Amino acid sequence: MITFFRYLTKKKYLFLFKYVFLIYFGTYIIACNDNLIDISKPNIVIYLADDLGWKDIGFNDAKVVKTPFLDKLASEGMFLKNAFVASPACAPSRAALLTGLMPARNGAENNHTYPKEGINLLTKNLQQNGYKIYGFGKVAHGKMNGECGFDFYHKQSINLEKNIKDFFFKTNINSPICVIIGDRRPHVPWTEKIIYNVEKVDLPPYFIDTRETREHRARYYSDITGFDKSLGKILEFLDIKLGKNTVTIMTSDHGGQWPFGKWNLYDDGIRTPLVIKWPSKIMANTSTDAMISWIDILPTILDLTDSEREENIDGKSFLKVLMGETENFRDEIFTTHTGDGVFNIYPIRSVRTKRYKYIRNLLPDYYHTNHSDLLRKDGAGAYWDSWYKSSRQNIKSENIILSYHTRPKEEFYDLLKDPNEQNNLITSKSLTKEIRKLREKLDQWIEKQKDQETVIYSPYPITEELPHKKKIEFLNKKSKSSIR
Repeated sequence: MITFFRYLTKKKYLFLFKYVFLIYFGTYIIACNDNLIDISKPNIVIYLADDLGWKDIGFNDAKVVKTPFLDKLASEGMFLKNAFVASPACAPSRAALLTGLMPARNGAENNHTYPKEGINLLTKNLQQNGYKIYGFGKVAHGKMNGECGFDFYHKQSINLEKNIKDFFFKTNINSPICVIIGDRRPHVPWTEKIIYNVEKVDLPPYFIDTRETREHRARYYSDITGFDKSLGKILEFLDIKLGKNTVTIMTSDHGGQWPFGKWNLYDDGIRTPLVIKWPSKIMANTSTDAMISWIDILPTILDLTDSEREENIDGKSFLKVLMGETENFRDEIFTTHTGDGVFNIYPIRSVRTKRYKYIRNLLPDYYHTNHSDLLRKDGAGAYWDSWYKSSRQNIKSENIILSYHTRPKEEFYDLLKDPNEQNNLITSKSLTKEIRKLREKLDQWIEKQKDQETVIYSPYPITEELPHKKKIEFLNKKSKSSIR
């Protein structure tokens, strides 16, 4: 070998060096990232859970359910402890995320509806800045997934790990990318494979403690842990594939499908886990009390990618919060719920500060219902039979059922003293000033939003018996009507 180098000319030596350099480093670059990309722009990974309650994660002090990979992600980034969705139903919530607009302004108010034509989506904003957008699973809702303008989209929300790896193994990356992943878990029906002790699951004080409730709670927890495991494997793969200049966002579209959760404006419905990781940019293992809305995610992503900002949207960038420059962001959080077909005809509006929440129920003379209590399917709302049975034997259970189905026109809660929102203080004389202030703020906001407070279907009067499955099936065949 020494003899070989001894007889090389200078010209030949330089040629050999260039050849070895190109082979070695070219192979290294391809192995790491397929092609050179614009490293000045971060890659974006948005990971969405479906119906994951904000309390039901390990890093938020969950007592029973285990989420080791979510906990690891939180330790590597920032946990935003006061994050809220725009609406506690799938379609309106995801539409707000993708548009930066509240439901009344983007047009997706009732569940299974979609934004109005002509409204820019996050995907288009990023594409205009040179990004490729790849979607997997339930990113938007229903047909809206096909209208997001993805450069590639795989609709299957099962086998996410395989689908993502298969795609990236055969795809060259030659531009900054945004990957949006929607896992269907822990949406109902929950898994039948229970990995938790039914007797040890924790139940909120507004649940009725029955064997059926505990079994379904254990199934819900098992789905969360399954989601967590899948998320860990996918993020580990993407970390290697995309490199350190990657912003990872993990959140959920609203709370779990439980009484007083999904389809309600209590915190169990509208508060969501939100973790954001950006190595060397966002300080690891940090948290913030700043109040954030889902409509703020779009402008924040546009801000950190130096993309053109949207004009006249409801959301605003919280990049300074992520950078640790401020803890002050929003003073109030506004949320809306319009309904979900004939199963849930109960529009609600609310405004929340860090201390207080004011809720306005637009139809106090009608029953509140949803899919869970009306359909009572296995792995979803089958425990409701045991709830009604208990309510006929126990006054506490009876009161829980009553508070679920019938609501006053107004509710007011001191969240510091009453985080479970159990003591309605709307008639409290000592809080008259605070109540009036939030009532007026909600009025002004509704007017500014041009919210028509639409009632999509005819509701169910409390002067009649509770609606049941047969009645709902009949009503579902009727055309839409409105009482307003």
